[in-house]
Amino acid sequence: MTISLFSGQGSQTPGMGKDIAESDISLMKIFETGSEILGRDLKAICFDSPAEELALTINAQPAIMAVSLVCLNAALSKGYTFDGVAGHSLGEYAAMQASGMISLEDAFRLIKARAEAMDEAARSQKGAMAAVMKVAPEKVAEVCSSCKEYVAAVNYNSPMQTVIAGTPEGIAEASAVFAEMKARVVTLNVAGAFHSKLMQSAADKFYETAKTITFKTPEVKYYSNVTGGELTDFSDMAGILAKHIVSPVLFTSELAAMSEAGADTFYEFGPGKTLTGLVKKTLSGVKAANIENLKTLEEAFN
Repeated sequence: MTISLFSGQGSQTPGMGKDIAESDISLMKIFETGSEILGRDLKAICFDSPAEELALTINAQPAIMAVSLVCLNAALSKGYTFDGVAGHSLGEYAAMQASGMISLEDAFRLIKARAEAMDEAARSQKGAMAAVMKVAPEKVAEVCSSCKEYVAAVNYNSPMQTVIAGTPEGIAEASAVFAEMKARVVTLNVAGAFHSKLMQSAADKFYETAKTITFKTPEVKYYSNVTGGELTDFSDMAGILAKHIVSPVLFTSELAAMSEAGADTFYEFGPGKTLTGLVKKTLSGVKAANIENLKTLEEAFN
């Protein structure tokens, strides 16, 4: 059983997707569609923007999704097939499109609304995020809940990596405790406390757009960050996606569910290989590879 995985925010790099998109002119339609809906040149954002500009939430989210879909479609042209999809945070939008749940146009409409709402929320409410290494997820959550300032465990990435989010004061308070435990804490270069209650205003605003979108039953298995397993009820995707903005990413649980269902091959589409690394650290005896450029595409399918 083969699963397609899709990268999350933070994986962006200047020039991403350029060589693979230029290798097949039909792939440029993805950038053209995105540019039309965003009202900005998405190709220029991906190929020409400096790192600081590309990292902005309003740029990073649609750019990463576009490159993820370019990489997937390049693989499909080489005969690639898959049985299920999963994304990490914003990667769920590429996953929805890849599964046949939403059209390419609606994927960009959703990601535009999401990125703008999250950017606005981050500007109005200061937040921060950090990755905690080599501490059990349960212990990370326990430390966060004992802090006086707001901080919460929000991304359960692997048994030994959990991301926390909260106010800058909350992150500092929790980080001090982890330092005493000799744990490694890495501050993330993000604009806000994503997947925490500090994003509630973004969730509310985004929902207004999401409820105008038509969602179809996917053609392959779809795994959800919100439930931590395969999603089978698609009657309220707008509500689920709004909840997703303020809910933890249960990626470790998703991997366990995929493995239990028989998944043994994972391809990550989009910039970087973060999810490929998480798969290898979490599951044993599986194949995992990333596809982000022509070199990795050829390595995977030639």
